[in-house]
Amino acid sequence: MSFFAFLRENVRWLAGGFLLTCFSSFGQTFFISLSSGSIRAEYGLSHGEFGTLYMLATLASALTLSQVGKIVDVMSVSRVALIVIPLLALFSASMALVNSLPLLLLTIFGLRLFGQGMMTHNAITAMGRWYVAQRGRAVSVATLGQQAGEAVFPIVYVSIVASVGWRNTWLLSALLLMAVALPVIYTLMRVERQPRSSDGVEANSAPRDWTRPEVLRDPVFWLTLLGILAPGFIGTTIFFHQVYLVELRGWSLELFAGSFAFMAGMTIIFALIGGVLIDRFSAVSLLPTFLLPLAASCFLLAGIEAQWGVFAFMALLGVSYGLSSTLFGALWPEVYGTRHLGSIRAVVIALMVFATAMGPGVTGFLIDFGVSYPLQILLMGVYCVAICLVMAIVSGKVVRRNRAIAAAMGT
Repeated sequence: MSFFAFLRENVRWLAGGFLLTCFSSFGQTFFISLSSGSIRAEYGLSHGEFGTLYMLATLASALTLSQVGKIVDVMSVSRVALIVIPLLALFSASMALVNSLPLLLLTIFGLRLFGQGMMTHNAITAMGRWYVAQRGRAVSVATLGQQAGEAVFPIVYVSIVASVGWRNTWLLSALLLMAVALPVIYTLMRVERQPRSSDGVEANSAPRDWTRPEVLRDPVFWLTLLGILAPGFIGTTIFFHQVYLVELRGWSLELFAGSFAFMAGMTIIFALIGGVLIDRFSAVSLLPTFLLPLAASCFLLAGIEAQWGVFAFMALLGVSYGLSSTLFGALWPEVYGTRHLGSIRAVVIALMVFATAMGPGVTGFLIDFGVSYPLQILLMGVYCVAICLVMAIVSGKVVRRNRAIAAAMGT
């Protein structure tokens, strides 16, 4: 089946997944951090203090997600959306009204749990479960929603905030979620997709379904996370401190916000390329190489001060983001099956949220203590290169193990 035929036959489910990840933007770091300068000024917080508050809220959301995320195994996508989207809107409105640090902590917790956490979890779990031979393409299309959000919402925010202020901009975000996201997504997803005879059979699939306790005891799972969590950790860290970065480099915030569209374009291209490669070869086969563009982007950002460096960095980051976003959704069914996919992915996303929480907090304190921010970014690139070698070992291990299990089961 051609890619365009696949899109045409599955448009309602793919569009629903796309919009779920797109509207998760209001709980993503790249959007929340656009208000970081105003929040720090209003509450008199340093980079490290706000980073710590953000880290605590995000860590709490990760702990909660590991349990709440199980509901996608027992409830339909549309019913989960009916719960999650209003709650995300509620906390978006809360961001506009919050007037104390405890309420700010609670608000960020809600945005992270229901935005980055449950909106994305609901979408990608559905794609992994509903599709088999075209899983890579389905995940790639759904994850494009986040890239669309990264391309559109920062520019919209910068344009609107100058007229109505940052608090009213958050109120408009809540209104958009309730008036547009909720009815459209529910309408698209209320009919569950059923497997079709034309879907084909996936060769790159786990020969048996692992339970969550089995996965947590598997060393391969923890080694794989060393690579899978790197893009979220690094990207979140850089974007959270984007205001400090542009001040350090002498760039404008408008220039940096505008470059998100450039990154999003590259992410879209390579998410689709990644989907095709995964369907043809396997997600496991991409593990050893998907972090190389991220390493290059870190090296570039650490050493280049010219304005063109912003766009070169975003281009390379987009390549790695595109590959990793598709890989993140398609990998786990290949390694551990689909029966318990929701509860397994809940743990993965919780750990991803942990990683994204640690970056802003740790880096913020290092900045406060005078550690060079470009040096920190350089070390992130070195980490990516080292982990590529670990991913090569993991990839070989998974392939050999799946073959052995299949042979033992006589399949």
